[in-house]
Amino acid sequence: MENNLHNSKMWEDANLLEVQYKFRDLTIEELKNVSKTYPNFTFSMNTYTFKDGSQKDLLNFSGTVPVKYGNSYNIPIHLWILDSHPFAPPICFLKPTVNMGISVGKHVDAHGRIYLPYLQNWSHPKSTIIGLIKEMIAKFEEELPLYSLSSSEAARQSELLSYIAKITAGDTDMKSKSNIGGGKNEGCFNKITVVGAGDLGIACVLAVAAKGAADKVVLLDLSEGAAKGGTMDLEIFALPNVEISKDFSASAGSKVVVLTVNSLGNAQTYLDVIQSNVDLFRGIIPAISHYSQNTVLLVASHPVEVMTYVSWKLSAFPKSRVIGVGANLDTERFQYILTNLLKAEVLAKDAWITGEQGEDKVLSWTGCNLVANQTEAMAARNSREKVANRAMEVLKGKGQRSWSVGLSVADLTDSILKDKRKVHSVSTLAKGCCNINSEVFLSLPCVLGTNGVTEMVKLEEDPLVQEKLQSSAGSIHDLQQQLKL
Repeated sequence: MENNLHNSKMWEDANLLEVQYKFRDLTIEELKNVSKTYPNFTFSMNTYTFKDGSQKDLLNFSGTVPVKYGNSYNIPIHLWILDSHPFAPPICFLKPTVNMGISVGKHVDAHGRIYLPYLQNWSHPKSTIIGLIKEMIAKFEEELPLYSLSSSEAARQSELLSYIAKITAGDTDMKSKSNIGGGKNEGCFNKITVVGAGDLGIACVLAVAAKGAADKVVLLDLSEGAAKGGTMDLEIFALPNVEISKDFSASAGSKVVVLTVNSLGNAQTYLDVIQSNVDLFRGIIPAISHYSQNTVLLVASHPVEVMTYVSWKLSAFPKSRVIGVGANLDTERFQYILTNLLKAEVLAKDAWITGEQGEDKVLSWTGCNLVANQTEAMAARNSREKVANRAMEVLKGKGQRSWSVGLSVADLTDSILKDKRKVHSVSTLAKGCCNINSEVFLSLPCVLGTNGVTEMVKLEEDPLVQEKLQSSAGSIHDLQQQLKL
């Protein structure tokens, strides 16, 4: 199809008629305006494959848009026009050349798909393709979506894009996947990758390095621009066995990948904030799971229960290998308070903070040391409850600072790498526990080993605890249903 959109004869092309665009005249008129504004764009008809495997012949166009990011760049893009245009937004992608790498961020995922507020809020006639491209340019000038690759990086990028194309097409046979990242024997090399170079990410790196369980710690910095703040300090005061990288391939062969990233967008509602995080994870998880196919994903991003669920869905990993930091920190603190401050060590070993982080956490017990006599049992239970309430009051005064969460992360990674089979309260798939029937992640006491969760420890039967956990599961499930994965 020739590129001159002002040639009305061109729009009588049979290809367009076959597609049966519902609002053909409106679509033609708008694309003529696009061609007038961006004459370098080339238009064609091609088959687009949707996530569910269905296909449709659609109008699409590609070209470059000018972006100023220090220097001037021409960023290649590719837009697909749905047959319900202009009442539905286009599907937008970057179109990197072989020597370009994709900078995954809040507006671009590892596939190169572009996500913008303009697309989410698309409404005809206010929204137009030219308006969309203007916002695209503005966002790209804040966060450049592509970077130059060396020849070796270009080869890895090509391999990654090929892999992502396969899993997008539904090829999820994990057994057929090749081991990416070189010929190192993963069985004898303990490597941890921390994704996100904010305060929490750096705290995790320092805590994990201090713990000494890992042979190598990689900090994957996905932010734009030169190193600054803590990342720059880590580069200046180099730590042994710590590497800072912006390349996903640096994470290859990790035994544990810790996710600390949180979107810093201008979302207005709590749901918008979570959706921004989901959009960010959509670009991260496929790349991470590609380079470390046998890793354990440890999620510390907020809200941890939802983001652990999102990581599980996007990675297609077994549920045992996707866990959240959950209530591990609160549980360790609670047990410490019982043992050292209240001198109730016998109670401490069976006491667990479960459910979700925050105000809705639930105190649970895994052992019943109460005597058989009903009267004595009631007295023992009341005594236990009084001590537990005192411990909870102390616990309420403790915040979750980056360094304390980092120490908790180091504790969890140590149990995993050393196959300690230690019990931790971590976010795990709760379906089937406490009569929970939905796919939600809640903090529950679990035995951790090299493959993640090896066993879930049964809670003491308590109708009130079950009711609280079911309530948390219901609210989290309702929230998840509103997200766009």
